[in-house]
Amino acid sequence: MSRVLSGSPLVSAETRERVLAVAREQGYALNRHAQKLRRERANAIAVVLDFGSHRQGAIGDPFIFELLAGISEALSVRDLDLLLSPSGLETVEGFVDLYQSRGADGFIILGQGTRDALLQKVARRNIPMVVWGAVSEASTYCAVGSDNSLGGRLVDERFLAHERRRWLFVGDCQHEEIRLRFEGLQTAARARKDVEIDVLSIESMAFSAIHDQANAYLKARPERPDAVFAFSDTAAMAVIGAFAKEGHLTPRDYSLVGYNDIPPAAHFTPSITTIAQQTGVAGALLVEKLMQVLDGRRPRSAMLPTQLVTRQT
Repeated sequence: MSRVLSGSPLVSAETRERVLAVAREQGYALNRHAQKLRRERANAIAVVLDFGSHRQGAIGDPFIFELLAGISEALSVRDLDLLLSPSGLETVEGFVDLYQSRGADGFIILGQGTRDALLQKVARRNIPMVVWGAVSEASTYCAVGSDNSLGGRLVDERFLAHERRRWLFVGDCQHEEIRLRFEGLQTAARARKDVEIDVLSIESMAFSAIHDQANAYLKARPERPDAVFAFSDTAAMAVIGAFAKEGHLTPRDYSLVGYNDIPPAAHFTPSITTIAQQTGVAGALLVEKLMQVLDGRRPRSAMLPTQLVTRQT
């Protein structure tokens, strides 16, 4: 029976069908958990979200779910289960314990956030993992992501082309990906004495929190920004709503660029100019890289194409 259910090549197709027919008649139900215990691998991949960057654990950014959809599809093709953000993964030992107990064969971490030091330590413990985030040659783990620095430079060029002089960057630069976007934005502006760059360092990535901080920022400033670079499209939407309450409108009063190119960005009013990340291939690439790690290989990090998508803002 076990050879039939596991698809063993030692069992002919005719015999397999006959045994399965009998099993169905007897109401046999496949116990997938018991199967896992008999195998060397758990056949499950843990996908770890960055709950720490969202107050009350509220992750509502569509970009995360775009990535999750791609990962889920790539795992299902390989008949692997997806274990979503299991608890206890705030420490190195949490990762080690889950891996050694065969709770998961490996980890896909969506967003480095402020956890890069932790992830470096996890990687040094030989835990199979791949990270969506900033790509660095010096990193001890494989990462997949866009060219965050280039994204910032593309925004820099757009603001200068529109003769904007008072820029606002919205984001937490303690996150490696976001820090690189900000540094890219500064590239050309450093040589321009007539350009000022202010930073609104957000306390949470939740939409409502960004909205409230952006509104408070504008109320407290006599000189309003004429250009805004938001770390995500969701943040860009929050800024647009917060600024509109004070009569500061895009594109009339300021240029605005978001990041990620989530589907709502094209249909928002006004439609949002943004930096596109190829989520369509990102999920599949993350899974493929992790499969290479599980096979004993050392895959190289991958930088996805990064481009400016021009719309109304």
